[in-house]
Amino acid sequence: MATFFVCRTTEIMPGQMKKVSVDENEILVTNIDGNYFAIDDTCTHAGATLSEGKLEDSTITCDWHGAKFDCKNGKLIKFPGEINDLESYKVIVESDDVFVET
Repeated sequence: MATFFVCRTTEIMPGQMKKVSVDENEILVTNIDGNYFAIDDTCTHAGATLSEGKLEDSTITCDWHGAKFDCKNGKLIKFPGEINDLESYKVIVESDDVFVET
């Protein structure tokens, strides 16, 4: 596994999200009440960019067809069909630096 610097904590305020590129993968980093989480940025239904969706509490809603995922673990919360969960990544915060482990 490798660890990548993705941003500073000041770049993602609570309730916000940021799309980052890590080792050729698009990853969505969120700040939920001061805790940072990282999941794939691509919806498993039709490939939409989740960073263009809506974040409420710890739920990201895909802007294309409304699939809802939990930002804390990538698990599907709601969708009328069967689709896969998102990959979830370990986040490490050291001082003001945010790292993602892939």
